[in-house]
Amino acid sequence: MLSRLLMTVLLLSSHVTAQSGAPAEPSHGDVPDAILGQAGPPTGSDLAYFEEDPRTVGYLAEPQGPAPHGAVILIHEWNGLVDRVRQVADAFAAEGYVALAADLYSGQTGTSRDENIALVQATRADPDKIIRNLDAAASYLKDRDDVSGKVAAIGWCFGGGVALSYALGSDNHDGTAIFYGSLLDDPEQMSHIHHEIYGTFAGNDRGIPPEQVERFVQALRTAGIDNDVHVYDDVKHGFWLYVDRDPEVNLEPAIDAWRRLKAYLARVLAD
Repeated sequence: MLSRLLMTVLLLSSHVTAQSGAPAEPSHGDVPDAILGQAGPPTGSDLAYFEEDPRTVGYLAEPQGPAPHGAVILIHEWNGLVDRVRQVADAFAAEGYVALAADLYSGQTGTSRDENIALVQATRADPDKIIRNLDAAASYLKDRDDVSGKVAAIGWCFGGGVALSYALGSDNHDGTAIFYGSLLDDPEQMSHIHHEIYGTFAGNDRGIPPEQVERFVQALRTAGIDNDVHVYDDVKHGFWLYVDRDPEVNLEPAIDAWRRLKAYLARVLAD
């Protein structure tokens, strides 16, 4: 039953809807340099956290300051664990979180649409391995002396759909943040989730129309799952992780989504 649920989420093309937020005044200091394309080289370290597959190499970014820290697992887009995600992990460390960017592709990355599709298909062929991979990441983080014991998963696009699958398939973490990822609209399936859900979506996302988000939110509400889900009207798929693709349009929604995400993590990872 579990594998069937996971496969459904991973294969479903989904869509989201909510409301435009009231963004903060635009300022490049209000979002991480990483999503503006202005971050320096990654400063963390590689980490082989998944004993089952030695080819899996994640990326670990560690915060300064006194422990204990909350922790986050970052789940990459369809092209794999690339430097943009590593730089975002560094940004979460700067916010005080131990950040582990997971690797679902056994060390591989894609450089073209065809390569990305092949990697996605190969990974989706074993949905239980995805859960084991992310559980290994969560266990590594929880076992650290400087981590409070609470972990949230955050994913973008392909990784957003995986984050929802992980919320359905494991009780080993305390929060799920979905950025324009595949969705479900079945309240019975949503009832497997045991924590609040964060979601950010794009109004001009042709693959994820707002009406699908509405159905997702309604399913969460019917299942009694708290949620903070927004659709930003004027932006396209991928707007948050790549603000620099269209900064004039993307920056204000990205600021608001980042503000909401930080507030969400403060709630679900509080001691």
